[in-house]
Amino acid sequence: MAKKKILAVDDDASICEFYSQGLPALGYDVACANSAQKAKEWLKNQKPDLILMDIMMPGEDGISLTRDIRRSFDIPVIVVSGLADAATLNDALLFGAADYLVKPIELDALKAKIERVFQAVERRRGAQGKGAS
Repeated sequence: MAKKKILAVDDDASICEFYSQGLPALGYDVACANSAQKAKEWLKNQKPDLILMDIMMPGEDGISLTRDIRRSFDIPVIVVSGLADAATLNDALLFGAADYLVKPIELDALKAKIERVFQAVERRRGAQGKGAS
């Protein structure tokens, strides 16, 4: 079975380094994009199984990018942000995020969120498959 591919979108080089080191140890392939524009360019050629999305980035913010991605692709997005207020969480979920994680990130918490999202996707696909028969 092929490894699941995760696209991490974050302008902080240390966060991308964390993803690049930690996610392969959990069995995932990872690519990092340091801006919304780079993420869009990457998505033209490849489709990840999941996206980890920062909110506060120069140029287009992560919530707007999440909305755009969810309009065009069926890719779950976990928003990862230093902002922990209810309004930001609500906006992220309203615009299509599957889940939300507050920085600083712990690898165990990230793993649990990723696994929960993948399980939800599998359940949804299974339910759609049963409905089609």
